[in-house]
Amino acid sequence: MSTPTDDVADQWLRFRAARNKDLAQAHGWLTLTSLQWLLDDPAALDGVPGLWSGTGTGAVLSASTADGLVLVETGQPVTGTVTATLADEESLLWVRYGGHDGGQVVVELARRGGRYAVRTRDAASPVFLAFDGVPVFDFRPELVLDARFEAYEQPVDVPVRTANPAVDGAHRTVGELAFRLPESDKDLRLQVSAEGPQTLAMAFHDATNNQSTAAWRKVTFSAPAPGTSTVTVDFNRAVNYPSAFTPYGTCPMPVGSNIIGEPVEAGEKLPQQR
Repeated sequence: MSTPTDDVADQWLRFRAARNKDLAQAHGWLTLTSLQWLLDDPAALDGVPGLWSGTGTGAVLSASTADGLVLVETGQPVTGTVTATLADEESLLWVRYGGHDGGQVVVELARRGGRYAVRTRDAASPVFLAFDGVPVFDFRPELVLDARFEAYEQPVDVPVRTANPAVDGAHRTVGELAFRLPESDKDLRLQVSAEGPQTLAMAFHDATNNQSTAAWRKVTFSAPAPGTSTVTVDFNRAVNYPSAFTPYGTCPMPVGSNIIGEPVEAGEKLPQQR
């Protein structure tokens, strides 16, 4: 006969399987191989066909048939000039090229801090080809916590640093999470953002960072039911940001005060390959 703990552990195993499957998808985060900022005037990029530029009004790509670039959305070859406009923090899988099918590399257009950049997503990336799942701590049922979410009346944007020194970030704080770790006498209050209509996220530092875990992680959880403030936070589901796997991420760091001074030995560990 199963117990509630067994059920939670089984759900965690399914979560882990889905998480590894998501990371292993074609042209996902593990395939990033470069990040290059676009200049105002058309210029060639390292290893990428065509001439590229980006200003405050949009990004421009000029290419010929010989460059072998194809629009991801339509499958049409790029012959001449194409343009795209993004809002800040938006990304677009714009064109592809290379390999036996013309799709080995996908070029992602991104806008960060008001500037345009491109990132290459290469299906032949060594990190991607060697991926065999993210190392994790063993499941710890005591780190499935009851906590209290205290919503702000209005969201507050807090400036934060990101994994890329050239990019400034902002954390849209929607409230605070109050909780206490097992065997601790310290009450914690950390800032929380929204990841969807019913999903909250808490990015955090803890005492395992840069030793057994990445420099920071995050945990997501369901928002409280209407009229309540109680939430369940499962630190076994703490995950790495893409920047833990690749140096080409622009992931936001946690708010400066989101520090758990004790080790949280649950969830994802430092990836074995980067």
